[in-house]
Amino acid sequence: MELELLYGTVSAIVFQNPENGYTVLRLRSQDGELVTVVGSMPLTIVGERLSITGRWIAHATYGRQFEAQVLERLMPETTDEILAYLSSRAIKGVGEKTALRIVTAFGERSLDVIENEPEKLTQISGISSSKAKEISESFKRQVGMRRLIEFLAAHHLPVGLAMRLYRAYGEFAVDALQDDPYMLTLPYFGADFAVVDAFALSLEVDADDERRVEAGIIFELTFNQSNGHTFIPRDKLADATAVLLNLESQTILEGIDRLAETDRLVIKSVAGLQACYVPELFEAEENIASCVLCMAKADAAAPKNLDRLVEQIQAETEICYAEKQLEAIRTAAERQIVIVTGGPGTGKTTTMAGILRLFDKMKLKTLLTAPTGRAAKRLSECTGREASTIHRLLGAQFDAETDSVCFYHDEQLPLEADAMVVDETSMVDVLLMQSLIKALPPKCRLILVGDPDQLPSVGPGNLFSDLIRSEIIPTVRLTEIFRQAQESLIVMNAHAVDRGELPDLSVKDKDFFFMKRHSAERVVETIRELCSKRLPENMGIDPVDIQVLSPTRKNETGTKSLNRALQEVLNPSLPGKKERTVGDTTFREGDRVMQVRNNYDILWKRTDGLGSGAGVFNGDIGRIVSIDLQEEIMTVEFDDRRAEYDFAMLSELELAYAMTVHKSQGSEYRAVVLAAWQGSRYLLTRSVLYTALTRAKDLLVIVGNEEVIAAMVANDRRTRRYSGLKLRLREQDA
Repeated sequence: MELELLYGTVSAIVFQNPENGYTVLRLRSQDGELVTVVGSMPLTIVGERLSITGRWIAHATYGRQFEAQVLERLMPETTDEILAYLSSRAIKGVGEKTALRIVTAFGERSLDVIENEPEKLTQISGISSSKAKEISESFKRQVGMRRLIEFLAAHHLPVGLAMRLYRAYGEFAVDALQDDPYMLTLPYFGADFAVVDAFALSLEVDADDERRVEAGIIFELTFNQSNGHTFIPRDKLADATAVLLNLESQTILEGIDRLAETDRLVIKSVAGLQACYVPELFEAEENIASCVLCMAKADAAAPKNLDRLVEQIQAETEICYAEKQLEAIRTAAERQIVIVTGGPGTGKTTTMAGILRLFDKMKLKTLLTAPTGRAAKRLSECTGREASTIHRLLGAQFDAETDSVCFYHDEQLPLEADAMVVDETSMVDVLLMQSLIKALPPKCRLILVGDPDQLPSVGPGNLFSDLIRSEIIPTVRLTEIFRQAQESLIVMNAHAVDRGELPDLSVKDKDFFFMKRHSAERVVETIRELCSKRLPENMGIDPVDIQVLSPTRKNETGTKSLNRALQEVLNPSLPGKKERTVGDTTFREGDRVMQVRNNYDILWKRTDGLGSGAGVFNGDIGRIVSIDLQEEIMTVEFDDRRAEYDFAMLSELELAYAMTVHKSQGSEYRAVVLAAWQGSRYLLTRSVLYTALTRAKDLLVIVGNEEVIAAMVANDRRTRRYSGLKLRLREQDA
């Protein structure tokens, strides 16, 4: 169909997505017709005059619409248009009454006065010189932002970049983009490299332009952080970037050298490799190695009556500690840093409790922490003491100026503590560990607890494994499976899997069950029945205490499919139950949901009314308690906190009836149902199966195919992570 040109004034905004600018609006055309227009028209407001190039379409539900292809904003001209524009509250400090006063005073010159002669606004009652300046600056910012957004939309760039660009470059943002489009790949902007590259090439940037080469190198380095690497060998980095940019490797190698010369990249020798780091990860490894080595060499002030104190603890708790448990407790008293590891049923929790009691008797102030909210909650429940996430403990704050996270506690303002216990340390990456160590007082003891056979951290580094394998830090491995744990088939099968042996799938009268199914459809249907009927009715397990796990998000038995299926039976649509659909996900009152990224700005209030705060973090699980369709607000309850989500923020939430094994790390559930079906061999691994098994406290049910389970046990593939921490520790110790 041929493109047409449509002129008119916006009379109403029906819908607007702040993330991508998609808008549905009503436009009063020049001939007086009221037209529905759809398309990317970000920050459009009532009263604006638009020139829109597009085509007419027939929507199956909403009828005839005009689909916008190109948008040009025309400033309001008539007094009615200007009044409508100013009354829309687009300009800070101007509401309907103030808008009427301005238009009454200046008529068709109102916008010109606001932009160029704001001092004249003080002639109007209620407008001071400071308010006039604020109105003028707000208007200029709105005009500049709209022009910038139009430029981004016209070049198929994310409109969400506009605020950061305007904050950094103001009215010169478009010029800055045209001068160096690859600046958008910097962490501050975080734009997708492929999108930026297409934009740059459309501006006729040469394929071998130094800016393109260097941006491609940095992209490869930062992208591979998501695979756990802290560095990439120089030759591999050159080859990968050459493929990405379709250039010769020599051109890339020259770019690597330029980046190193300007300190935007660090090259160091690691085990004979020329390791290429982004500076922050190199500094993290260096700082951790230096601090940990000092702690490992330091002797702590152990009490002279240590043996008597340990005997008192055993008498008070009526626990006779095993040899390795006693070794861990004594080492915690004698050394500044110690690692305690062990699989399920080996007494890590009991050992931690013993260390805490000993520290109490030594009059040490001890803090407990873990990398996730669920892990911290579990730690608190196990020890009977307050525990918090590392982020909360350090006072994580979001710095809007740098668009990054900063911490209140650091080397300048350390924590008040004599000892620190970190649980689930295998989940901690090098950047977070660096921040934690920086915040410790000089003589603070550090106890690192975890299971190295579980999945490694999502973030970069192989921290826990590197610390253990360096053999620099005193490490106590708990290996004895206690009698009570031996009665659990969950525990015994987890250890069998860890040894590379098949779990016993035949027993039907304990806490571990296998249900064989021959199709993906039957796997899903069985899981639905288990969660909605069998386990609640036959075993008295409430659905809220059941967590479904899957190795994968995709395919028929992945978490996306399972969440839809479980939502249908556990929280079906009912008259009066409000819901909101975002993409292919429907959120409904009563749904279990999970926060999927750290957000330091979400405000929450305690449900008991005794406090408030900010910050909801990746992995936090909650329940939707209300959806206000008119105010476009969804309220989610996370344990004892309630947070409000604007509908524009719902992409930060996922349904959580089912979650990936990776997302379940650090948690323990009364009952776990695991979907074992076909999938990527990169996900169907021994460590994934082991981690899934160790999430269950009272009951584990595997639904699927025993051949898949056997394949997972046999697949001991552990993705190699390029990490220099272990060698750095050994080198500094030499």
